[in-house]
Amino acid sequence: MCLGKPYSILIAFIICCSVSCNRTTKNELPVYNPSDFNPELVDISLQNTSENHKVADFELINQNGKIVTQKDYHNKIYIVDFFFTRCLSICPVMTNNMGKLQKLYLENENIMFLSLSVTPDIDSIPVLRKYATDKGVIDSKWNITTGNKKHIYELARKSYFAVIEKGDGGLQDFIHTPNFILVDKKKQIRGIYDGTNNKEIERLVNDMRILTN
Repeated sequence: MCLGKPYSILIAFIICCSVSCNRTTKNELPVYNPSDFNPELVDISLQNTSENHKVADFELINQNGKIVTQKDYHNKIYIVDFFFTRCLSICPVMTNNMGKLQKLYLENENIMFLSLSVTPDIDSIPVLRKYATDKGVIDSKWNITTGNKKHIYELARKSYFAVIEKGDGGLQDFIHTPNFILVDKKKQIRGIYDGTNNKEIERLVNDMRILTN
């Protein structure tokens, strides 16, 4: 059946647009702002923010007793998680998966990893050093950190949007999350993944491929 030239042109235009849209979807990752998250994950002071969110500067202490700041991650893509060394449930799985990612990106100097302890009073530098050694952490790639509890909990709630539970970072406050957060070179959040789920890790690897390209 002959469709006619105008109709054929219209069909060609639709196909072209469809291919173009698919290419954009596959080759670009969204930039996440507070308004893109479940409101329960976002501090009330930030819930209506729809643009220009960047993770806050931080000051932590790693497994070697070195102070770690945002400067150590300057111009890096990095993956963040929150853990504690005495955790026997989700943390061992998360750390194992982070170790696999460390091995996968070992030769890529633009990619790093950051783990923040949610029980910093217990996870002292010697404890972190043993944990890092046991888990095969490579110091130049992956910082396992402790620090001020209120600071860490504020980062979790106001920068990385990693937890639903509300709190003040005080003595009784406790957070526990399986989330891996992907941060780009501009300190923007580009993805959130369940660090205990193999399919989610595969999705993270695919997104990393897009981001690094």
